[in-house]
Amino acid sequence: MENQVIELKHAEKWKDTLNKCIRCGYCYEHCPLIKYTGWESDAPRAKLIMIYGMLSGNLEPSKYIGEKLFSCFYCKRCEAACSAGVPLTDVFSDVRKDFVGTEFEATGSTAVTGENCVLCLTCVRACPHEARLLVDGEVVTDMVKCQSCGICVDVCPNKCITIENAYGTDSDSLNSEIKEFLGKNNSKAIVFGCNWSFYPGLQTAEISDCTPCESEPVQEEYKILINLCGGRLSKTQLIEPLLNGAWGVLVACCPDGDCEHDGNIKAKAQVKILRDLFKEMEINPDRIQLVQIAHGDKTGFQAAIDEFMEKINELGPMKA
Repeated sequence: MENQVIELKHAEKWKDTLNKCIRCGYCYEHCPLIKYTGWESDAPRAKLIMIYGMLSGNLEPSKYIGEKLFSCFYCKRCEAACSAGVPLTDVFSDVRKDFVGTEFEATGSTAVTGENCVLCLTCVRACPHEARLLVDGEVVTDMVKCQSCGICVDVCPNKCITIENAYGTDSDSLNSEIKEFLGKNNSKAIVFGCNWSFYPGLQTAEISDCTPCESEPVQEEYKILINLCGGRLSKTQLIEPLLNGAWGVLVACCPDGDCEHDGNIKAKAQVKILRDLFKEMEINPDRIQLVQIAHGDKTGFQAAIDEFMEKINELGPMKA
């Protein structure tokens, strides 16, 4: 039974700040978690309400609340959209400190090390948040510092690190969407975008059901997939669409200096390696391209996609 009493000493300092939240819902519109689950309880404002409820004595700490608090990709879109200026991720990180080590600590979207770890320490060196640590001969995750960027998952040579609750951003989920989309008529390309550079209006927009003169559904030539951070895009992930019949792949990431995880640097390196490899294989390197998109630049992102698709249509399908 979940009856342990925990001291919310780190959460307490945010009590006055929580009063600033006006429940406007702007954070709701930008959070990738609720876009995937559809549950209000996954929205940033819901987490603030839970925290306030615990501080006011109206809610008891629980494993359920812990699971919500430890599920966050730290894209900080909620903070950028917050009309009250609440530093949401700072609040979540501090409340995590109160939950760590209690029966209410949860895995959430944090990285977990499996049994096959060979202690190569690649993940420790690669983690941009110093959240991967060697403790007593084991590699563990600092549950407070982990920002679920997934870079450790992709650099692990033994594939023993997982993000159990990836909310559709893991390779298996992405590959499933890739195969489903590329199996349709007129499908030609996959566009990978991170949640920060990818304007949310495009995420929620729906393609028109029919053309002005026809009743047949409109099939878009490309599909945009959210991977949260460009740093999570391995070379294997990037060529997966091409192996499934895509004509090309476009990667959208943050401008230099804007990525919280330095994932754009890794994404650029991965794309360059593949473009060089394509040249050696006499494949046009323009079949895989990278574009850096500033926060909220919907027009720029769409223009980049349009330019990319124009080039892909010129190249035509890949030769078998």
